[in-house]
Formats: sequence, structure tokens, C-alpha cells
Amino acid sequence: MDLLPRSPGEFGSARYWERFFRQRGQRPFEWYGAFPELCPVLRKYVRPRDKVLVVGCGNSELSEQMYDVGMCEDIVNIDINDTVIHQMQERSRSKRPKMSYLLMDVLQMDFPAAHFQVVLDKGTLDAILTDEEEATLDKVHKMFGEISRVLQVGGRYLCVSLAQAHVLKKAVEYFFQEGWVVRVHQVAGSGDKQQFVLPVFIYVMTKFRKITGSAPQILEICPEEQDKPMRVESVERLVAAVKDRQHYALLCSQLSKTPCGEQVSLDLCDKESGRPRYTLHVVDSASVKPSRDNCFAIFIIPQGRETEWLFGTEEGRRQLATNAGFGRLVTVALHREQHYEGMASIQSELSGKVMELAPPSLPARQQVPFLSVGGDIGVRTVQHRDTSPLSGEYVVEDVKGDGACYFRRLIFLRNRNVVQSEARLLAPAPLPGQKKRRKDKKKPSPAELLGAIDKSYLCCEHHKAMIAGLCLLGGPDPLPGALLAVLVVGLGGGSLPLFIHDYFSQAHVAVVEIDPSMLEVATHWFGFSQGDRMQVHVSDGLDYVAKLAAEAPAQYDAIMFDVDSKDITVGMSCPPPAFVEKHFLQKVKTILKPEGVFVLNLVCRDAWLKESVLAALREVFPVLYVRRIEGEVNEILFCQLSPECQRDPTELGARAQVLEGALRQPGRHWDSSYVLADMLQAVKIL
Repeated sequence: MDLLPRSPGEFGSARYWERFFRQRGQRPFEWYGAFPELCPVLRKYVRPRDKVLVVGCGNSELSEQMYDVGMCEDIVNIDINDTVIHQMQERSRSKRPKMSYLLMDVLQMDFPAAHFQVVLDKGTLDAILTDEEEATLDKVHKMFGEISRVLQVGGRYLCVSLAQAHVLKKAVEYFFQEGWVVRVHQVAGSGDKQQFVLPVFIYVMTKFRKITGSAPQILEICPEEQDKPMRVESVERLVAAVKDRQHYALLCSQLSKTPCGEQVSLDLCDKESGRPRYTLHVVDSASVKPSRDNCFAIFIIPQGRETEWLFGTEEGRRQLATNAGFGRLVTVALHREQHYEGMASIQSELSGKVMELAPPSLPARQQVPFLSVGGDIGVRTVQHRDTSPLSGEYVVEDVKGDGACYFRRLIFLRNRNVVQSEARLLAPAPLPGQKKRRKDKKKPSPAELLGAIDKSYLCCEHHKAMIAGLCLLGGPDPLPGALLAVLVVGLGGGSLPLFIHDYFSQAHVAVVEIDPSMLEVATHWFGFSQGDRMQVHVSDGLDYVAKLAAEAPAQYDAIMFDVDSKDITVGMSCPPPAFVEKHFLQKVKTILKPEGVFVLNLVCRDAWLKESVLAALREVFPVLYVRRIEGEVNEILFCQLSPECQRDPTELGARAQVLEGALRQPGRHWDSSYVLADMLQAVKIL
């Protein structure tokens, strides 16, 4: 039976509704949810003694159910369709004597002014406002004017709607400009999931006398999971908040029906501040055959570890889901601006929401496991937070890594999932004569247990590769006691130049950093210091290299670029594109000694752009090697000027072993994870 309109405009047609109700007969038609779903919100705004007008009542049971449960009895229902009014009169005449049904148009009502305390509209506005044509908007203004006329001051217009953007915006703007208080409720568990995927909303417009001047006006939204409304500052923000909830409902509907081909990401925000509290990724594993016990699980990523490859990349999360052995895994990242009590409180807070993301194969009442690493939520302590004019907002934070190690990280919040700089923290050694802590003393916090920066440890794999690149320097053996002049462009936390300074005893290191804030951060938080063999120049690297090329050519044994791009719109985050243009690379060539090495950290996701960078490098440097960092986008490029410098990977590995042996000096810590030979045996000659 064809009951749906051929075009949206038919919703506003009396002829369409006459045909609709004749074909449907006595069966009630519930637009946008049944009474049990709407009742919790309606009870807040409808009192037993209120006189209620229901506009466009149709054959919905809503009025009858409000009457039968004692919510309200003085209810007048109107509709433009004679057939349905006759049906409803017959149905309620003997059972509900105080309720009436009248044939009347909401655009031109016969009631006197200020006659009702409540006007209830379930889908009528949506049926009329099908487009934004002038004739349609004229009808809507007449409807709003009539509703305003028949409502008393303090009365409420309750509009049940799917909240299409143009409908919500028109209703909110009209009554907001009239000085009414506007609140939008999301109805919990609303709608027939087969018929309406979008959630149902109730606009609550409370009539106030219009006050001239600058009286404060109120716009609020009340999500389904909380009673306390949230204030919003503009109509646009209110419309956007509703749209976010609609998108979430669509996402949940899609995930409940079919596996997701691509990973889905969404933020769950704090109710008070509106800031993201959890970031969720939904990962379906094609290699896992779901059964009752491995259908669905939640994985809580410990604080501070969300940037690791396993948790912070699509490929890593896919591997995590496969290793965990679940058909669908939802990973949950915790945000640094939020406070968390522990795993149990997180599980309690998330359990209702994450179940909305469950796969279609999840059995009813199946318990869903919450997983993590080490059974806790990790440790994150923000030590410093500031804003740089060049780098934007940033934080310095200490986090607990895998095992008992703690790390200090620099994060630029414009790209919060990328660790800009990282250093390992040493546990403080007890002072001479210091007594052990008594057992009954309070256990120190993780922050109190942390000591100085471990300058011997390079956290970043690409830094290890850049150090290994020093094996390419001329001479029979790459010894750490050789006299070296090194230029590093990009300071960050300073771990790369510090390592060169400390492990190559005759190296003189010049560092160029454009952002003075980063020099302060490196000095105060990462143990960086200047001296006779270490100097920092606060300057634009482009200008500094250009000046050197003009004044003092061929002076550096090694030049290293580890500088990030501030422009996030470019498909290359390191270095900025100007640093790899041919005319600038010629200047780099000018200040490099004939047997020196130029080392570049390249982070480029744009294949065409990366190929153009490699082409420019080939034109300037005859010898070019690449070392790809496993699990990361980083590629380390080693560039040399003379074809005589070229060595095969086996020879490079042997030189790296010699260098590593020399660096492992007696009495000096050398981390066992550093195998320089492995770094260079994996290079590829381009």
C-alpha cells in the first residue's frame, strides 16, 4: 500500500492526508516515537491542570495516553482532516469525556488569545516546513504566530521533530527573536529503528513578554543521557550540537547493521566543558571469525601511549584487533585535559555508550570485556603548558611507558597525536647517607619518583638513524673522537644535538631554531644546555643557511634537518617545503664539506610531493640513500656530494659496528637497543 508521499511537499497537502487516513483506517500512526519514549520529557512541561492544545493530531495515541496516565485531561486536539477527526471522536467519546477533537487549521485557529498553557506538536511543523520556498515560509510564520497568540505568557510550545537543520533553525530563530526561552531535548531511545534512523528531539519554547533592550536570552540543549541542560551561545551552535547527535545516531545505525570497511573515529565530550574526553576508533577485523565470546571488546589505551604506532595508526589498531582476537574492537584514548579516577570508573562511564557501537552479531545480554595494557589507565602528568606565537599551544608532559620507564614529551596541540620531542627520565639516585623510606610513610607519587633527563637515550627511531648516518663521513674509521662540525636545523627538546655533543667528544654543534619558546622548553624541561661546543642560533633556518652559503662555504661535516612544518594543509609535515626546493638545496650543498653528509628527516604522505622532493635531491646530491623507519611515515635520507663516497649497505653496517664499539666507552651508559649496524644495513641506495 502506497502511504508515503511522492514528494516532500505533499506532507503539507490536505488532500494527501485525506488519502493517507482513509487507506490506513483505524490503525494509529506514531510519528517520531511512542508515548513511553516521549513521556519523560513531556512530564517536565505538562502539568495536570494545564489546558493543552495538540495541533495536527492525526490518529496518534499520544493524547489518549497522556489522558489515561493522568498527565493531563483538558486536551483539545485539532487537525485539517475530517476523516481522522471523526475516527478519533468515535474512539474517545465514551472513554475520555474531557478530551475533544476539532476540525481546524493550525494556520487559522478559532481560539481566543492566551487560551492554553501548552501547545503540543508531534511532527506537524516537519510536515509543513518541507522546503524553504516563500509560500512554505509564509505558512510557517502564520503557524508560529497563531501558536504564540493562543499561548499564555509562561506557556510552552512543545514541538516533537526530527530536527532537520532548516526546520530547527527556523523554529529556534523565530521564537528566540521573540524573546522566548528555547531548550532542545533529545528523546532517549527514540523512534522506530527500522523506520527512523535519526533521533527525535523536542523543542521547548517558553513564552515570555518581549523585552526591549539587552535582556539576556537563553538557548539550551539537553542530551538524552542527562537532565541538566547545557547553555549554548548562539543559534548556530545549537544547530551544530543537534547535527553532531544526528551524525552519531546515523553512525550507530550503520555499525549495528554491517561491519565497517574503514575505521571509524569519534569523540565523546565532557558534559560540563564540552571538550573531548574520549576518542574512540571502531576497528573490524576481517581475519577474525566472530563467535559468541570474541565478537566485541573495548580496549582502553593507557594515558600517554595513544601516540604509539600500535594505538595511534590505522595499521597498528588493525593489528591490535587481530592480536586481541575480536571481530570488532573499540579503542579508547584518554585526553590530557581530563581527570580519570581509574579503570572501573571509566568502564562505568563508557559502558552505555560503547554498546551503541556493538556489531550486529553480538548476542543479547552478552558481557563485553574491557581490555588494557597492564591492567591500569597509565600515568600522565602535565608539567608545563604554554602558547608560542609560532608553534601554537603546547604541553610538556610526563607519561608512563611500557614497563617501569617514564618519559617526558613535548606535544604541539595543533597535532596532539604526534610526539614532537621525547626523552627518558631517570629514577633519582638516593643521596649519600640518605635513609630508606619507612614502610609506614606515604608512597610517593610518580611525579616525585622522576629525576633527570637520560641524555644517553634516543627515544625516536629516526634520531637513531640520523646518528647512524655519521658513519658515512670520510676517513678510514668513523671514530667519535674525530673533530666534527655539525649543523642541526630544528631543536625541539634538544635530544639529537645533545647526543652528538655528549658522545662525539670533539664535535662542535650549531643548532638553528626559529622559535625562541622551544629553546626555553629544551633548557628548562629537557636538560638542554649550551657551551663551548654547543651553540643555538634563534633564526629562520632558511635565512641562516643562505647567509652561511654567502659568507663561509664548505664548513660542516654533517648537516641535519629535523624541522617540522607549521602548515598542516601540506601533505608533508617535515620539513617545510621551502627546505627541499632545489635552489635552497644548492645552498645546503655549498656549506657542506666535499666528503660530508646531509641528513634529512622526511615525513611526507603525499606520493607526488615526495617524488618531487627526491627528484630535487638527486639533482643536487649524486649519492642518495634512504632508511625507512618501520611503523612510521618517517624516512631518513642521507645525501653526499661525491660518487666516490658511495658505499654498499654491508660496508655501511661494518662501519656502524666500528662506530658503535667506540661509542660504548667504559663508564658511559649505552642503551642496548641501539644497534647502529641494523640502522644502516637496511638503507636503500636511490
